[in-house]
Amino acid sequence: MSTVPRSFDDDWRRWIAENLLLDAAPAALHEALIEHGFDAAQAAREIDAVLASPYFHGATRLRNRLRKRDWILSVYGTLDRMRADSGEIERRERLPRDEFFEQYYCRNRPVIITGAFDFWPARTAWNFDYFRERCGECEVEVQFGRESDADYEINQPRLRRSMRFADYVDLVERSGPTNDFYMTANNTSKNRAALAALWADVLVIDAYLDAASADTGFFWMGPPGTKTPFHHDLTNNFMAQVIGRKKIKLAPLSDTPQMANHLHCYSQVDGAAIDYERFPSMRDARVFECTLAPGELLFLPIGWWHYVEGLDASVTMTFTNFLRGNDFASRYDTYHEL
Repeated sequence: MSTVPRSFDDDWRRWIAENLLLDAAPAALHEALIEHGFDAAQAAREIDAVLASPYFHGATRLRNRLRKRDWILSVYGTLDRMRADSGEIERRERLPRDEFFEQYYCRNRPVIITGAFDFWPARTAWNFDYFRERCGECEVEVQFGRESDADYEINQPRLRRSMRFADYVDLVERSGPTNDFYMTANNTSKNRAALAALWADVLVIDAYLDAASADTGFFWMGPPGTKTPFHHDLTNNFMAQVIGRKKIKLAPLSDTPQMANHLHCYSQVDGAAIDYERFPSMRDARVFECTLAPGELLFLPIGWWHYVEGLDASVTMTFTNFLRGNDFASRYDTYHEL
């Protein structure tokens, strides 16, 4: 009994073009198309049509310009590797303001600063009982169902749920390791007002941050095992660790071509266990790892890829209101694609 060959549509033609632009061999594409049920002669004609198209030749020119940009990024990465201390994330005690901005902020280099927010009331007052006492009856927003959604970070708007803060604190306190529920910066628009009493315990780190800014920070709270997948931000960021520890993996902005960036600011690479067979380009990326302990402040430079995992039940505050310019998002226009 004969089988009717599949018909080509524009999605398959796009697939052919994209793979040819990625230097896939025409013969390999032809074989793959046959395996997917296409007629051999028709598959050959479709591949030849793409190769002959002036539109494809135009896309090839654009691809080559992008490859030059990738080369420029690789030069930055190679030069940075030549620094004597390039293999680690430095830890600095109460880093002076001018040195922070000149040596780290403006040079796109991460650093962990210790002693920078020891003056916060939160450093001594915050614990689960304190949270229940001050804000227990407040209604907060939390993400639930993250473990059943492989794209939980991308789909976070549909995972939101409201509950009493005391109930959430109880859940975090008694939970074992899980990524199923997490209160993140994406919930802060509602939680900042609900937890206003806690914000009074978080004073401006005016050595680096702008006290006049309307940005008063973002509150993160979750059990051990919470994860934020590899992604990059559109701003420079501070992570102030208040309770518990977090493991963080970082890759430089200059290694973006290696990071399997498939959508917006997200990577397909699983930061928990990097699969070098599936993503061989990651062998050429520099991945730094550090543990952020209570009282430590991590500077995450804009564009640096980072994966974050809670080692303990943890509370973190993040900030973007630096004393130097931090508006890079206004020129970013690839939110929904690459």
